[in-house]
Amino acid sequence: MKGVFSSVCCIDSGPSSGNCNMDCDRMLMRAFATGAFQRLFGKRSCVWRCYGWEPEAVSLGYNQNPADIDIELCRADGIDVVVRPTGGRAVLHADELTYSFVAETGRSNADIYRMVHQVIARSLGQVGVFPDFCRTQFDARQRSVSPEAVACFTASARYELQVGGRKLVGSAQRRSGSVLLQHGSLPLSERHRELARYIRSDRESPASIARRMNGKTVSLSEAAGREVGYRDLVPLLISSLGKTLGAETVVMRRQELEGLLQGLSFSIH
Repeated sequence: MKGVFSSVCCIDSGPSSGNCNMDCDRMLMRAFATGAFQRLFGKRSCVWRCYGWEPEAVSLGYNQNPADIDIELCRADGIDVVVRPTGGRAVLHADELTYSFVAETGRSNADIYRMVHQVIARSLGQVGVFPDFCRTQFDARQRSVSPEAVACFTASARYELQVGGRKLVGSAQRRSGSVLLQHGSLPLSERHRELARYIRSDRESPASIARRMNGKTVSLSEAAGREVGYRDLVPLLISSLGKTLGAETVVMRRQELEGLLQGLSFSIH
């Protein structure tokens, strides 16, 4: 994928609310669709954003049934519930690094999916974790029969990253014309499995769902055998972006991102 993009703008926007994070990803898509981003950073530019969640949140896929999740219990525990602009299943965003990649490109969704995960895999190699690509596509019909199917991390799509057959990164995409958004979740600890507490099921207890998730998912700290934090990963990802894409990397400050998006009637809270 070298030579596809001339420059990549890297942003560490830190933690924000669930609605703010999803709005920011949507507005970055709009910035590319209107050409505002390209006018500032070049026709073949793209953007990579790292962020977190405060408060913690459960995000649902665009077409997911909200009844899959006990929303009242989430609210009682101080957890936001938001809908992503992308598809897929539910994710609990707790102790994790979330990324988004946005570009105007004629490359296929599958090409971008693979490229983004190559960037992540390259950065993880620097902390001693060497994930594999999942080579098969999950069977959505088979997934739908189990309560655990509500959770994103219980199945892997082609080109997603796994360690020892257990899913490490969950990602999803949305394309509007030539503008593509891909964002995803890299759990740093086991906290993502606490989603089991919020899945509605008359057939299976949260503890049983959690055990089944445990066999299908892995966190970065588990894979590395030591704690790896958000601040450890951000510079590694920025370095990997330049090397994998063969593009100039431009580090954009949060304030610069706000300035860009304020022109589109949006600000980060």
